[in-house]
Amino acid sequence: MKTEDIDKIIAEALEEEKKGRKGHKRRGNSANIRNARKILNILFMTGFIAAVIIYFACPEQRVLFFCTGFGAMLLKIVEFCLRFMF
Repeated sequence: MKTEDIDKIIAEALEEEKKGRKGHKRRGNSANIRNARKILNILFMTGFIAAVIIYFACPEQRVLFFCTGFGAMLLKIVEFCLRFMF
């Protein structure tokens, strides 16, 4: 193979790559989804902090601790799904 052939193949590959990137839409650009994710993250952090406080402040309230902790985890899972779906 000649060097001109190699240069031609490389140039064609670069052109195809540029064409592919122009049409690529970045995921998660929607302002509504970003705002929803921010709100869900804030609620998750608040729930996590509340669960830790309940754990140390009221050791006899294990059910409340678990409900608060699992609720916070559920919010994080929803946010995680939004991140990869949109």
